Amino acid sequence: MTEARGTASSDLDLRSTAELLDLMNREDATVAGAVGAALTEIGDVVDEIVERLRRGGRLIYVGAGSSGRLAEVDAAECEATFSTPPGQIVAVVAGSGAPTALQREAAEDDDAAGASAVEQLAAGADDAVITISASGRTPYALGAARAAREAGAFTACVVSARDSDLARASDRAIAVLVGPEILAGSTRLKAGTAQKLVLNMLSTVTMIRLGKTYSGLMVDVVPANDKLRARVRRIVREATGASADIVDAALASSDGDAKVAIVSILMGIDADEARARLDAARGNLRHALVP
Repeated sequence: MTEARGTASSDLDLRSTAELLDLMNREDATVAGAVGAALTEIGDVVDEIVERLRRGGRLIYVGAGSSGRLAEVDAAECEATFSTPPGQIVAVVAGSGAPTALQREAAEDDDAAGASAVEQLAAGADDAVITISASGRTPYALGAARAAREAGAFTACVVSARDSDLARASDRAIAVLVGPEILAGSTRLKAGTAQKLVLNMLSTVTMIRLGKTYSGLMVDVVPANDKLRARVRRIVREATGASADIVDAALASSDGDAKVAIVSILMGIDADEARARLDAARGNLRHALVP
């Protein structure tokens, strides 16, 4: 399926720029529906990830090529956006140390390297290992999935093909069937878009379930730069309705921690007591606000 050529794209080189853009846009518009058809499977995987992170485990993404790079982006965002501890959400990408793009692409054929990467992370029963591969047969991802399963980790895959090798090697499979690409085999297109949407769901819904958000706000964001510090101030103001002066004072007392500042303001307590309430609630802001 991921290598098939669609009938609509057989004359691409004869079409105008406007026609090509319209065709790509129409093809892209089908991806959300394909993801929607897999929501049950995505939800099952989220629940498994949440369970393991709650007991101190990790979410480990594994991929090659564009699939691996998308996984890397998702993992990197979680630490800043949701204050996940370093190493809790990681991405293993085939050929990450290779000096050229072509060498990185060649690394996807090394199933032993995929297995070795998982073994080096000492994946186990408290971890969730998610492999990403449009075709569902990338050797690097297959090696990783098999090693993770043997180690007792929960395994799932994100693929764009039915009955794939990766699905058979994993505990759960998320198959998003986007059909042929506008350029045959160029799975960075619709399949890549589908992978991005699924990874967004896996990480974001997991973080929501873990109490990393409050009332649609990113209350666990790390204020690492001026833009994010301004965002934290807006978040605290929106969550509390307090004046700018009160928000600034609460953030100063809480070392810039939005959740501590919000609890402090809404409960009328100091930062130390607010932090203690959050610790007792395992970081869940809504639970910490219960009298």
